[in-house]
Amino acid sequence: MTSTGTRAVPATTRTAKRWRSDVEGLRAVAVGLVLTYHAGLGPSGGFIGVDVFFVVSGFVITTQVVREVERDSRLSLRTFYARRAKRLLPAAGLVLLTTAALTWFLAPRTQRGVFGLDIAGAAGYVVNWVFAGRSVDYLAEDLEPSPVLHFWSLAVEEQFYLVWPLAILGVLLVRRRLPYGSIRLALAAGLAVLIIVPTFVWSMVLTAEDPARAFFVTTTRLWEMGIGAFVALGARRWDRLSPGPATALGWLGVAGLGVAAVGYSSATAWPGHAALLPTLSTAAVVVAGFSAHRAGPEVVLGTRPLRWVGGLSYSLYLWHWPVLRAAEWTLGPLDAASGTIAVLLSVVPAWLSYRLVENPLRHSTWLGEHPGRALRVGAAVSAVCLVAGLAMWGLGRAAATTEGTPTGAGFSSLTEPPAAQSPADEPFFDELTPTPEGATADVPALYAKGCQTEIEVSIPRPCPGGDPDGATSVAVVGDSKVAQWVPALDEIGSRRGWKVTSWTKSSCPFVDATVTYDERPYDACRAWGEEMLERLTGPDRPDVVITSTVYSRALGPDGDPASAPFAAGLRSAWQRLQDAGVTVVALSNTPSPPGDISPVYECVADHGNDVAACSWPYEPSDASAVMREVADEIGAHYVDMDPWVCPGGTCVGVYRNVLTYRQGSHITLTFIGVLADPLEELLAPLVR
Repeated sequence: MTSTGTRAVPATTRTAKRWRSDVEGLRAVAVGLVLTYHAGLGPSGGFIGVDVFFVVSGFVITTQVVREVERDSRLSLRTFYARRAKRLLPAAGLVLLTTAALTWFLAPRTQRGVFGLDIAGAAGYVVNWVFAGRSVDYLAEDLEPSPVLHFWSLAVEEQFYLVWPLAILGVLLVRRRLPYGSIRLALAAGLAVLIIVPTFVWSMVLTAEDPARAFFVTTTRLWEMGIGAFVALGARRWDRLSPGPATALGWLGVAGLGVAAVGYSSATAWPGHAALLPTLSTAAVVVAGFSAHRAGPEVVLGTRPLRWVGGLSYSLYLWHWPVLRAAEWTLGPLDAASGTIAVLLSVVPAWLSYRLVENPLRHSTWLGEHPGRALRVGAAVSAVCLVAGLAMWGLGRAAATTEGTPTGAGFSSLTEPPAAQSPADEPFFDELTPTPEGATADVPALYAKGCQTEIEVSIPRPCPGGDPDGATSVAVVGDSKVAQWVPALDEIGSRRGWKVTSWTKSSCPFVDATVTYDERPYDACRAWGEEMLERLTGPDRPDVVITSTVYSRALGPDGDPASAPFAAGLRSAWQRLQDAGVTVVALSNTPSPPGDISPVYECVADHGNDVAACSWPYEPSDASAVMREVADEIGAHYVDMDPWVCPGGTCVGVYRNVLTYRQGSHITLTFIGVLADPLEELLAPLVR
């Protein structure tokens, strides 16, 4: 990502100018792929531009470091980090502060706090780990793309810049104890052993197990920069290649980049082994640049427009994404045309930043002659951005924790579902509770306790509740749509003498069939379900199983999701329970809000207590329909909570001063609490 300069090319390289042209051209290609991909205009695999940047950055940085080591027989970490600080941090800080302002004034107010934490993470260059954690956070499903999402790759590079020089020093210390071997050979061996091989293997492993997390974490990406570093260490050998083969190698690399850009898509598991094609192709172009004749890739990559874009690539990358997000917050979803216009507009702040901030500071003699000054300036800029991000986060948390006082109203006096919401109904709280900013945190405690089994885990995890000494054993089993009812079931169990144990797994229905997750067979869910069936029908089986789900389709014999295989899977699982003497109770799936209202809490944030603006006609979900059908067929029980969730046939965003919905089609913990009484009345006759 970073345009680190190319003045470190060895003076003895006769094709240094051509080499630099290829590198600048590659940067231009990389940033072009990323920008057009984000604008919705580019090829489906345009995200490989980041991987091209990784290889080029590893190459250029290692070239600079090795040149210093060979010249001085030492490496000054202070000088190295000072160069990085003055080159990268001021420009990035300007973008972060601008992004903070845009976020505060334009972003949905319900998400400002989260984005503030992202900005703080970007200022500390650890935001990739923040995104990695969020990628597996089931409760983050409604969160919009972060305005600093693109900083994840900058964070990876900065972490490489921190680790690689230290590794070089370690290799140099070991080499001094050996009587033979060149510096470059020792560093190449150390690079392969310490970085390239282990992180590439880990990249393949984690990409197969958890691709969402693998995309962001540093440990799956270091090998890509290591490839670039390896090319730098072999510079003296590449210079000896014959022009003909070198030219062919260069064009082969260009072709490889084209194949990856067109052939890959968001469905490609990334990075893993698939990233070998763009990274090795980039390496081939760089290697060829040492000795290829003028018919090589330089004929394209060395053109003045591409070299100009390559020099501006760091600023373009920094600015394009905040401009895109600001346009979306202002205009709504962007099509390819409006996205392209936004990206083109980002050239203006990028050019100004490059001319007024990036270049002047990079070439500043005042900073260059005193590494300590550069380090202090970089630290100060990062500190200001960190404080700005944390301030936004703190204000967001403060808004999220403001709640009303209970009024004493409840459902205890109601024996039938309310016909409709009436202004005359006594509110449950004197103020809207939870606040829209706090809706996504108004969730069952089982998440904080680690009770819900993660996506990639197949081992069931029990979570006790209710009356621990209760005579009736109740198991709550399924995905998050039954997990949302656990607090109410625990409360009911404490009153009724039920020993409640929840067994829940993210996005995993309790069904004897295979469902999909992220468009792939959800094998961990199938294994979890099989284990649960064994436990629930074994010697320690419960008296009652309460379940629910948002799913309504499973994979059929033809490999496509359909409703019939899901119904058959429900029938099989529930029948096995009943054959073992276990009572089965299915709870209706809470209806989903329409797209123009979802997320509901953002609608409420925009319209306050205007209930009509955030209401929609009730329609039962497909999951509820299939659960009711199977329950009627095999004699299981179906409990319909929809008349209470959507009073009078209308689902509302606010019901008697209670904010009803949080993530997706889940309802808030507060709303679950006020529905506990009618739920108890419906369940009590069934749980004996």
